[in-house]
Amino acid sequence: MSHQNKPLLPLIIGAIGVVFGDIGTSPLYAFKESLSPEHGVVVDHIHILGVLSLIFWTILVVVSVKYVIYVMSTDNRGEGGSLALLARLHNVLDQDGRAFSAVTGLGILAAALFYGDSIITPAVSVLSAVEGLHIAAPALSEFVIPITVSILLCLFLIQRFGTAMVGKIFGPVCLIWFLVIGFLGLRSIIGTPSILAALSPHYGWFFIFTEPGISVSVLGAVVLSVTGAEALYADMGHFGRKAIRTGWYTLVMPCLLLNYFGQGALLLRSPEAAENPFFLLAPQSMILPLVILATLATIIASQAVISGAFSLTRQAIQLGYLPRMTIIHTSGQEMGQIYMPTVNTCLMISCIALVLSFKTSSNLAAAYGVAVTGNMVITALMMALAMKILWGWSRNKIFVICGIFLGTDLMFFLSCAIKIPDGGWVPVTVAAIIVVILMTWKAGRALLLQQLQNVSRPESEFSELTGNNVAKVPGTAVFLTSIRSGLPLALLHNLRHNKVVHERVILLSAVTAETPLVSDDNRLESKEIAPGLQRIILHYGFMETPNIPRTLAHISSEKLGFFYEPQGISWFLSRETVIESKNPGMAPWRIALFIAMARSATDTMRYFRLPPNRLIELGTQVEI
Repeated sequence: MSHQNKPLLPLIIGAIGVVFGDIGTSPLYAFKESLSPEHGVVVDHIHILGVLSLIFWTILVVVSVKYVIYVMSTDNRGEGGSLALLARLHNVLDQDGRAFSAVTGLGILAAALFYGDSIITPAVSVLSAVEGLHIAAPALSEFVIPITVSILLCLFLIQRFGTAMVGKIFGPVCLIWFLVIGFLGLRSIIGTPSILAALSPHYGWFFIFTEPGISVSVLGAVVLSVTGAEALYADMGHFGRKAIRTGWYTLVMPCLLLNYFGQGALLLRSPEAAENPFFLLAPQSMILPLVILATLATIIASQAVISGAFSLTRQAIQLGYLPRMTIIHTSGQEMGQIYMPTVNTCLMISCIALVLSFKTSSNLAAAYGVAVTGNMVITALMMALAMKILWGWSRNKIFVICGIFLGTDLMFFLSCAIKIPDGGWVPVTVAAIIVVILMTWKAGRALLLQQLQNVSRPESEFSELTGNNVAKVPGTAVFLTSIRSGLPLALLHNLRHNKVVHERVILLSAVTAETPLVSDDNRLESKEIAPGLQRIILHYGFMETPNIPRTLAHISSEKLGFFYEPQGISWFLSRETVIESKNPGMAPWRIALFIAMARSATDTMRYFRLPPNRLIELGTQVEI
């Protein structure tokens, strides 16, 4: 990957500004929610130490050990995330086996839960920061919701200018943010050093075993301290494993822990500060500047999740789980910096609707944990499979290591599951809808390709079909086809109706590999089928956006098999209109959903960057 040749320090600073935004703003609400009166917790010495101990060990086990050490080692050629790991496992599993189906299901569910997280994160993060006005300027409390909505609206509207622009504006803020929250925490700890006793795990265990009823509810809030841990894995391809690990251990984790312990020290001195211990750490005169800084930091946290949703959607499109959508590249240097208008609009509407519906960050926190912990459980399961299949570890070793992680994750997930009636239904509903969409498109495309294959003609009939009754014209005709054997419908229709064939016919398919990138050496497959007929297959990684004319222009004539001259090529497409057959291959409602998705897909010409002035489309109906 390109980051391997870059200096480490800029990568670390970049990671601090993007990767750690979500987890870096969790002190705004995690400790406050853990001691919320709704849980029945008494804000006294033993409970403060108990909750703080749980937060400390959760960060240590879940983030510092599970994600930073183990999960980030299960990458796909430097890329992370559930779909990247899914693609890598697919490469080594039998497609007809149960393990293949299980991995596919887990990867799809993880991706679906990430979309739920993408909707909730901007809403809860920005709202929790703006709520600091309750303390800094109580007279402005009634404007918290309008200000939050305005900030979210602006955040989504500037996405079209690209993440690079957003990062340049707000990137340095994250570094300042971590230094400030670390300083505020250290200042408070110095005043009450006895809070460091919470480093001992026995306070956490004592709390769990002596008050199991209360602790179940509290654990659902404690897990908010590790929201954003999945981003460390998902964004690994942008900055590299070393930069993320170094940034976490040297700056982010120390500053986070200092702030959490500082909040605990404040509550030991003043239990009434439990109303909002984060902002009350600062002197009264500095609360308003801290609110502004926190708001900027939460914008960065939201940016990371929004960018992640764009990247995940592109991966899903390339891997065949979503229809084609418009993808706009916002950087000429970085492949990963993209903007997707459809996804951006959906996220914007959903985030604003959540803020207007739930009204407070405390209400949203109930919805937050289910998506986060669900993803944590799935990641642990997929990691166990990776340890067995990819690393060849023994069952006993996997059982011990993943047993600890999975047990911890399940404990948190069950604690959050009890909040499903109070808001946790939001990410669950979103995930269920996304799973249905992903699996319906995948199954529908399989049915469509099978039908196209059935109605195609064998390649061996090309010479017969282009006999004396068909006129031959100079030039090259490229027929884009999704089937990799047989003659495509566009070619058959052209022969049947126009009675003409070009002197050179190319059957071209674009195939997505289950790797992030494809090297130039592996980009092309070319085969001469018959005189004047050639099949070309172009391979793209799931992190790449295909540009077929540009790809062909960069391949030598010797490898390509012909001289690529853009003005001498005619492009042919088949526009399939999907209709339901008398014996549909899926439930009627899924057929209807697939047809609606197919109609809304970005057209092939735009997606593959084909020249519109040299394109001919031939329509056909296909029953599935």
